[in-house]
Amino acid sequence: MEGKEEKFDIAVVGGGPAGLSAAYSAAKEGAKVVLFEKDQSIAHCIRTSGVTWISEMERLGIPSKFYNPIQNYRFVSSSNDVLITGDVSKSCVLDIRAMYQHLSVLAAKEGAQLKVKSNVIDVIKDGHRVVGVRASTPEGMLTVRSTLVIDASGFSTSVGRKAGMASNWKRYGVGAEYECYCDDIDSTTWVLMVGQKYSDAGYAWVFPLSPNRVRIGVGIGRPESNAEPLEKLHKIIEKRFKPLDTIGQGKIQPLELHYGFIPNQGVRRNSIADGLIMVGDSAGQSNPLVLEGIRYAIDFGRLAGKVGADSLSQNSDKESLVEYERSWKAKIESKIQSALKVQMRWVGLTDEEWDKEIEILRDMTVHEFLDFIKADFTKANMMKLAVHHPKIAARQLFNMILKS
Repeated sequence: MEGKEEKFDIAVVGGGPAGLSAAYSAAKEGAKVVLFEKDQSIAHCIRTSGVTWISEMERLGIPSKFYNPIQNYRFVSSSNDVLITGDVSKSCVLDIRAMYQHLSVLAAKEGAQLKVKSNVIDVIKDGHRVVGVRASTPEGMLTVRSTLVIDASGFSTSVGRKAGMASNWKRYGVGAEYECYCDDIDSTTWVLMVGQKYSDAGYAWVFPLSPNRVRIGVGIGRPESNAEPLEKLHKIIEKRFKPLDTIGQGKIQPLELHYGFIPNQGVRRNSIADGLIMVGDSAGQSNPLVLEGIRYAIDFGRLAGKVGADSLSQNSDKESLVEYERSWKAKIESKIQSALKVQMRWVGLTDEEWDKEIEILRDMTVHEFLDFIKADFTKANMMKLAVHHPKIAARQLFNMILKS
């Protein structure tokens, strides 16, 4: 295959938060880094609703100008409506495009070379080792020989699959949302809507970005349902299902359409191989309860970049990358497995059961609720919840987690 050939220490595939963070930290460690983003600009296509947690963004150094703070949390089912109020903002909704662009500037400032509209079409292997990639770029075909490739391609896990080291996800969520103009909404409260009216095997949401901008979406689990989320979303907006009947004074005008996929079956058994690291959605680093993973993508992207740069002296053999896998799995693997048990329970609930299920939340403090929805399932947290909340459904839920 004709085209130019170049040598880099590390090739990063994917210009989302995981890839940009990996490129940033690897370049900061002195590695020669190139990053490939298949879209024509960073965050050109939004594939996530952007809900996350303020404490995590502060820890990761993400400026507050890139998110809208949330302090109240509302759950709506067919015949129930629960509001959990807080005194201070703990959650937030990210301005995805601006935040990703911010991460790209950090990476570029450290010397990483960013290539947009550059699609990796093949992986180069030497035996079982990954030794580079081939990409179609605006300047023509480019072959990059590298000591390490970091697969941050998201749900597709394109490098891992092409290298024969990862399979397609069998369980996943597919989501569609409109970012809309609305008049005068409550920008401090996000809403999750559950039950068959809103989603088959999933949920719907209202996530505000400002007093007049909101994301309204639907997520559906595969393979539990083959329903099309966009059709559900159109019906919710057209019929003004609760809570849309009271927001925006009736004026809801779509400005952008977002569509994406997220893995929902736990973490990859292996996220490393000779010459390869998988990070972010490629590795299954996402919270199944609200299908969010941006905080993990940034955190473990930076870890992947640092460990990857340190591994170069050992030719990025699998053994030199073990610290990456051991560290991220120690932090979140058991929490994700516990969250999957709760999520699998939720998938099978009827509307009547959902009415009872969200009643569990009514008596929670905002701190208990956030620990729960963030999938912070430590033994201490869950024991405390089981003792403080004697309702049968709550005890069944918490005991299920404690026995995991």
